[in-house]
Amino acid sequence: MSEHVLFVAAAYGATVAVIGALVAWILLDQAGRRRELAELEAEGVRRRSDQRPGASA
Repeated sequence: MSEHVLFVAAAYGATVAVIGALVAWILLDQAGRRRELAELEAEGVRRRSDQRPGASA
C-alpha cells in the first residue's frame, strides 16, 4: 500500500472513532438526564409546561 492509502485509512478510522465517541457520550448523557428528570418528577417537581386543571397561568 502506498503512504497515501494508509493516510486516508487512518483519517477515516480517526473520524469513525471520534463520531462513535460523540454518539456514546450523547447516549450516556441522555440516560443521565432521563434519570434526573424521573427523580425530580418522583419528588413532585413538575415541568412549567405541565398545567394542572383549573390552575391559572
